[in-house]
Amino acid sequence: MSILEMPQAQFLLAEAKLSPGAIRGCRKRLTEFLKRYLPLFYRKEQRRNATLVTCGLLSGLERKTCEPIARQSGVHRKPIQNFVGAGQWDDEAIMAELRGHVAQELGDTRAVVVVDGSAFPKRGTESCGVGHHWCGHTGQVENCQIGVFLAYAVPGGHALIDRRLFLPKAWAADRKRRAKCHVPRQVAYQEPWQIALEMLKTHCRDLPHRWVTGDDEFGRIVDFRAQLRRHRELYVLDVPCNTKIRDLEASLPPGPRKGLGSVRSLPFCRVDAWMAHQPASRWRRLRVRAGEKGPVVVEAMTTRVRTWYKHRIKPGAQERLLVIRTVESTPRIDYSLSNAPDGVPLEELVRVRGERYRIEPLFEQAKGDTGMDHYEVRSWVGWHHHMTLSLLALWFLTLEQRQGSGKKNTGLDGVANPRDLHAPLTESAANARANRQSGYGRSATQRRGPYLSLV
Repeated sequence: MSILEMPQAQFLLAEAKLSPGAIRGCRKRLTEFLKRYLPLFYRKEQRRNATLVTCGLLSGLERKTCEPIARQSGVHRKPIQNFVGAGQWDDEAIMAELRGHVAQELGDTRAVVVVDGSAFPKRGTESCGVGHHWCGHTGQVENCQIGVFLAYAVPGGHALIDRRLFLPKAWAADRKRRAKCHVPRQVAYQEPWQIALEMLKTHCRDLPHRWVTGDDEFGRIVDFRAQLRRHRELYVLDVPCNTKIRDLEASLPPGPRKGLGSVRSLPFCRVDAWMAHQPASRWRRLRVRAGEKGPVVVEAMTTRVRTWYKHRIKPGAQERLLVIRTVESTPRIDYSLSNAPDGVPLEELVRVRGERYRIEPLFEQAKGDTGMDHYEVRSWVGWHHHMTLSLLALWFLTLEQRQGSGKKNTGLDGVANPRDLHAPLTESAANARANRQSGYGRSATQRRGPYLSLV
């Protein structure tokens, strides 16, 4: 008996099937979805190309670059390449409308904004901002571009809401390379945390949220946390295990004072050393979410601390240290700092910190389903144009998934016919013949089959 004939496999296959009614009207739904965004494109050709590229990014093409998308739809590749790589349309206006749409569908005052970076391995040295950077996907230093992203996470869903290309110092100072890749004059060198801070200040003021979270690439930066406090943003940010802290809630050991009027205090120590000396009674066991094999349980503790860094003359502001330990044979331990007041319970801090991982499946889905890393553009404008269209397609998939799961949707009827996404846009027969004669007509590009993710 094959694995597909086993009872459990048969049950899963039956559960995975979609009824005809469940996938009816996808093309219509996508058309209705795009009506919100197409008026932001200046010209008729741009609106047509935006529709074509979005459909291509949602299709089952193996490689979702401009040429396969054009071939699939029976149009010439050059207008599509120009539209994505150098088109005169405002991608920031599209992203602003997307954020407004996300706020309409998912808006929640308890929401968490997640900041994270993602690497895009590239060959050669001509792509804007490319350089040797750490690539989390491969686990080593690679020749790649780095994008800084924001995600919006609530209990009912999540979405990527912003993107910005990181421009290394060498690129920012090189006039020839900047001119060749059309980097705007106003774009100066910024570290990733500064880019994230600017996006938060500029684009998240009108998006309801309560928290900001991210990994230790951002949390270890003292100035990033200080700026978030300055702008009254609550945060829970990971920090490395060698972060030095002073426990402000610990009892002082007995001993003489150094001088009249001096105040004794505990020395600074690493967070992992501090954690190792804490009694077992200090840990609290919490259920964070349901997992495939049962509830996911962790142990956590929190205390009020000050941090210290070599380049700082004075200790940092008072913050709350959060330590989370998984309950397993080889536990994983994570450390975070937060400016949450004492009234915020431990359970809430653990929940917020867990939202950080919501951005990872978004990256996976965007790179696997909407062609986020399937681009051949080299310019600053081209990178942002492609990312904007990919995030727009990803947001459509998110709405489809919410409708498929019975959650709130945009009010459009039906749930999706994936095959409709492959229908080419209408064009004149003369144009179609010209494309075929030029070698850019519909080809036998390998496809994974009609695809629209519904979970």
